[in-house]
Amino acid sequence: MKIRNRLTIISSVTFGVVFITAAVIIYIAFYRNSERRIYDNLQKNCLLSAIYYLEKDEIPIKEHKQIREQYDENIKDVAVGIYNEKNEVQYGKSLSLKSITPKVLDKARKNRKVMFESNNHFYFGIFYRDNQGDFVVFVQTNDHEFKTQNHELMIIMIVVLFAGLLVIYILSLFLSEIAYRPIDTIIKQVNEIEASSLDQKIINLNTSDEVQNLIESYNNLLQRLSDTFKTQKNFINYISHEFKTPLASIAGHLEVFAQKERTPQEYHETTTKVLNNVYEIEEILNTLMIVSGLKSEMVQKESFRVDELIWNCSDKIANANEFAAARLRIEFEIKEENNLTVKANESEMNIAVYNIIENAIKYSDEPVVITLLLIDNRVQIKIKDFGRGIKEKDLNHIRETFYRGSNVGKVQGSGVGLSLASILFAKNNINFQITSKEEEGTEVTITFAKL
Repeated sequence: MKIRNRLTIISSVTFGVVFITAAVIIYIAFYRNSERRIYDNLQKNCLLSAIYYLEKDEIPIKEHKQIREQYDENIKDVAVGIYNEKNEVQYGKSLSLKSITPKVLDKARKNRKVMFESNNHFYFGIFYRDNQGDFVVFVQTNDHEFKTQNHELMIIMIVVLFAGLLVIYILSLFLSEIAYRPIDTIIKQVNEIEASSLDQKIINLNTSDEVQNLIESYNNLLQRLSDTFKTQKNFINYISHEFKTPLASIAGHLEVFAQKERTPQEYHETTTKVLNNVYEIEEILNTLMIVSGLKSEMVQKESFRVDELIWNCSDKIANANEFAAARLRIEFEIKEENNLTVKANESEMNIAVYNIIENAIKYSDEPVVITLLLIDNRVQIKIKDFGRGIKEKDLNHIRETFYRGSNVGKVQGSGVGLSLASILFAKNNINFQITSKEEEGTEVTITFAKL
């Protein structure tokens, strides 16, 4: 069952229960109030009848005449019976013997008055002392009008109940249609979203209610899913790109080697080259495992010279691109050799610092300045370029795996370098900071711990 139909039924049932409860209360109140008014009138008529019959010999004729007029006017639909001490009707007429029994008359004498309903009639009786003796005056009236009024009230309430239920049901359907129109719009938009268009956001309807919160939450979810898919795509592209070169080299060496018979020395040279390519693939796999968090080995720290680290990275860049290496400017502000020693995992530092320098060269056509400093007895490496810089909105995400700045343009990359460097620096308890300004350049500061 749809929510709108469920709420329509719930609202209709709620209205029905509330209305029936109110109707029962109103009916009971009306019934008791009508009954009380009937008994009040009967009490007045009972007293008027007693005065008319029993006080005739004691009041002036003129006053009795006025009482008679009142009596004739009020006792049209009322039967009167005045019983003496022997339970005989002395004035008026004998009322129903089934209702006015000796027991009832005795009760009236004892309690001074009595009222009840019996055999489709209302009865009211009073005990009245007179100079002629003690009497019980009873009056009787038909309850037909009383029952008719209550019956009509019940019919009106039943009609109003069903009419109200019908109106509430139709109105609830109409209102639920309006209230759930935004949700239908959301469902339609969600059904149009495919895996290739996860970055397509749901249009915000600006309803300023829970629906708007739902839209914003769903858009955030879609953004996270889109980022995840992009990360997976970039991951695959990165693996393909990194594996392509060593695999192509292995294939090339083996194809050339297989064309003719080779000397033992050529066997050795080819085997060495292929093994180097295999080791390169293994290094790439280890790097990927570190990035993905699948490999959590203990850091084996060792002492090494930071200047040798910089020269190693420079040589590696020169092997890859001589023209890029020519733009490196290395400055040493540490004069004493003893201060050049740091303690960390050297191989991981080679990977991390190389990635930082490679990024600086990649995104800058100007010289890249690498400076070695000693600040508060801590060795510090500053790598500064004068390239395109990083936008302020990208700085908070630049360390995320596979994240690339929005201004990288056509520069090839996978978004792994900085994230990998960040992971490796964190593993070795090395402080790593990035400051950048768009179109002015980027500066990376690497601060080693004290020895």
